[in-house]
Amino acid sequence: MPSLTVENYVKAILQIGAEHGGSPVATGQIATALNVSPGTVTSMLKTLSESSLITYAPYEGARLTAAGNALALRMVRRHRLIELFLSRTLDLTWDEVHEEAEHMEHAVSDRLIDRIESHLNFPEVDPHGDPIPKADGSVRAAAGRSLAACQAGEVFRLIRVVDQSPGFLRFLTESGIRLGASGQVQSNRIEAGLIRIQLDNAEVSLGHEAAEKLVVERQVG
Repeated sequence: MPSLTVENYVKAILQIGAEHGGSPVATGQIATALNVSPGTVTSMLKTLSESSLITYAPYEGARLTAAGNALALRMVRRHRLIELFLSRTLDLTWDEVHEEAEHMEHAVSDRLIDRIESHLNFPEVDPHGDPIPKADGSVRAAAGRSLAACQAGEVFRLIRVVDQSPGFLRFLTESGIRLGASGQVQSNRIEAGLIRIQLDNAEVSLGHEAAEKLVVERQVG
């Protein structure tokens, strides 16, 4: 059975690679994501390569093999289903579920995860809008575009939050921004790096850096 460390590494490589269009993942990127030293990462990448979970070349980066990709998707599936279970069943907020899921994803069995998925009626996304991989490894392609790309007058619905750090999620909650919320762009001042949106009865102003982390779909009307 893969160790907790191996599971964390392949999951990190999968997620970083997805964020950068599938390009090889650099040692420094993994070190930052897992909060370890580059030397530690280099040693672990050699181990993963010997286990046929990745292909790795110094100065080029790491890519998951088919076996590594399958393991990474398995861990992502566990993580996101646990997050949703904690949110729906125990009423944990979306800024609380990530850390708990990080611990639990390594301990639960695939059988329990399948039962959780069935109990939740086979959901497609987690509390942050990330697609949940199916048991067969298939995963729905992410849709939408960043709020920062929307023009004044566009009506939208928030479908995903890319930055899932607790502090950012709490900021969104305090601003009245939640998954599934609908709104309209009042103005988008690119030169000022500021976008103003209307949500229900509240008006919220966001910097473009924050708006880039919010994925929305366009609504008609």
